[in-house]
Amino acid sequence: MKSLAKFILFTILGWKLENDFPQDIKKYVVIAAPHTSWVDFPIAILARMSSGTMIHFIGKNSLFKPPFGFFFKMLGGTPVDRSKSSNLVDSVIDVFNSKEEFKLGLSPEGTRKKVEKWKTGFYYIAKGANVPVVMATLDFGEKKVKVSEPYYTTNDKTKDFEVFKAFYIGVKGKKPELF
Repeated sequence: MKSLAKFILFTILGWKLENDFPQDIKKYVVIAAPHTSWVDFPIAILARMSSGTMIHFIGKNSLFKPPFGFFFKMLGGTPVDRSKSSNLVDSVIDVFNSKEEFKLGLSPEGTRKKVEKWKTGFYYIAKGANVPVVMATLDFGEKKVKVSEPYYTTNDKTKDFEVFKAFYIGVKGKKPELF
């Protein structure tokens, strides 16, 4: 699968990978931005498969219903009911704590629409599970998947978010007007 994913992503689609997902760390949160189009998902899956790193994801319940729900679960997805107010952060921290190896990819925007402010769940998951954050982006302007070094959060949320945001400066999403 890894070779096929590389062939599709790099040869057919013409993308490049700048850095790879950390292989020596067993647990981390990946934040991927900008999330502006449905096209982000298949490119991200190909990038993940190309690196040989299983990065799980959560998605809205409707994605996991028949006829394609099994496919999203097979790709490492878990459905989330966003209409209920449940403590998703604590639930995800429990998953991290119960597994020897777990990597979770999230969009800090939480949607494909333009947002003024990022959601903070990923940050509290990383802090609560005591795992680093790895920043990743699909830069459609350069056709590059860019991956950061792991970043361990501090006790200064403002500073941490400045680091996160700085990684994405100059990046163009599929629909740049939404980022």
